[in-house]
Amino acid sequence: MAIMKVIEVLSESSDSWEDATAKGVKKAGESLKGIKSAFVQSQSVTVKDGEVDKYRVNLKITFEVK
Repeated sequence: MAIMKVIEVLSESSDSWEDATAKGVKKAGESLKGIKSAFVQSQSVTVKDGEVDKYRVNLKITFEVK
């Protein structure tokens, strides 16, 4: 039986929500092994001078505990 753990990560990108997601998973993978999935809990943007500045995602990342 595998034991899984979930952490919450906030990530952002100047390009897109998809890029913010990929960056969040990649950064988490630098210190976590065995990542199995990432769930995008929410999406938001920051606005600067009336335009979208940054795309943000709140991720729930699931990984296996060894």
